[in-house]
Amino acid sequence: MKSRVLLTGLLLLLPARVNAAEPVNVTFAEHIAPIVHAKCTMCHRKGQSGPFELLTYEDVRERAATMQAVVHDNYMPPWKLVNTNIQFANDRRLTPQEKSLLTRWVESGMPAGNLASIQPPKYPDGWSLGKPDLVVKMKDAFRVPASGPDVYRSFVFPLDLKEDKWIKGIELRPSARGVVHHALFFLDQSGSARVQDGRDGQPGISGMSFLSAGSVSRLSGGAGRGLSARGLGGYVPGAMPNKLPGDLAQLLPKGSDIVMQTHFHPSGKVEWEQTEMAIYFADKPPSRQTVDVPLPPLFGRFAGLNVPAGEKNFKISQSITLPVDVEAISIRGHAHYICRAMEMTATLPDGEKMTLMKIDDWDLDWQDRYQFAKPLSLPSGTKLYAEIIYDNSADNPENPYSPPQLIKWGRESNDEMGAVTVQVIAKDETDRPELQRAVSKSLTDSARSFFQKRIFGAADGK
Repeated sequence: MKSRVLLTGLLLLLPARVNAAEPVNVTFAEHIAPIVHAKCTMCHRKGQSGPFELLTYEDVRERAATMQAVVHDNYMPPWKLVNTNIQFANDRRLTPQEKSLLTRWVESGMPAGNLASIQPPKYPDGWSLGKPDLVVKMKDAFRVPASGPDVYRSFVFPLDLKEDKWIKGIELRPSARGVVHHALFFLDQSGSARVQDGRDGQPGISGMSFLSAGSVSRLSGGAGRGLSARGLGGYVPGAMPNKLPGDLAQLLPKGSDIVMQTHFHPSGKVEWEQTEMAIYFADKPPSRQTVDVPLPPLFGRFAGLNVPAGEKNFKISQSITLPVDVEAISIRGHAHYICRAMEMTATLPDGEKMTLMKIDDWDLDWQDRYQFAKPLSLPSGTKLYAEIIYDNSADNPENPYSPPQLIKWGRESNDEMGAVTVQVIAKDETDRPELQRAVSKSLTDSARSFFQKRIFGAADGK
């Protein structure tokens, strides 16, 4: 009886203890400002991509209802990954506790608190990563129109390197930050981007048409030296640039160029963009080199990506079995407008299945590289599987065609492509060549199967 009374007493005390741990009065100065400054103001400040500022109490109070709604719906801060058990170093989402504080603050009338106690965020005026080893700049400024559809344009940065270099990090400095939605960096060893630059009378290259057959084979890891450096990261407003951890670095072969694909969003006035790029080199080659594992290879070039008009659930997929022990460093996806979802899983040799990346509402506007909080161990024999789903129906608001029409694989934004790429390092550097051969074989097997189907299909009259 005494035990039952004691237990009842403890249960009655429990809610009081939990509530006591939470702030009784939520104020902007003490509770909301730290959240906003950590998760919002990187984009929502003057000269950045956010359409309004969120720096002061007045800024946030004016937008509080909208903020509460978009945070509740997980629309902001932008983070497309579905929850998994894996933690990411660059996770921008608000925690449940932070969401609760925002809701309570709005519902309690948005009290200011001691505004004088707020420490305003400081942002670097110079390069965030310190003094660069090399700074390159777009040769000519590109005119971004005041209105109209978003613009996708690629720009080549000739490097003229006389020797191989190893990249630790890249930092971008757009001149018109408000119209630069994001940018992706690619390696071009073929020189094709230089040839195509300015062909239409404007600086740069339309879409991703710089990906010629020669450069694409290298970008996709088809040939040894290009394998470890085919994708060089990207720029997303609000995300702090960083260097690869430890002594990791990506190979930048002599004679190669960097191509930057930029997504512009018109701001209501004509803007001129002339981006600067800072490159940071390692002092010496890394003890272990990164290897990109793309599924399907070559952005789905040989995956049979021909999506009929009206098709709502067109899938492409591919798998690869890792021949050696690796550690996964980061993961990213790429596709165009009609992609709806993408996922990569890892099935370990003991049968355990892990979801490395899952996006169920793909948006071309929000492409990101997701950095694992700590290297993810994937033993030899692990099967990686990627699946990408496309919706080419009139119900897809992102469909570039009305009415829908057949969409094939291609380099322009209105074409399609798709891949999920995980960046890994072999646990034993001596195993890296075997890993590279497996990735190359994945590409050649895909190409062989693709052309066999075309040849025999044509022979059968299909």
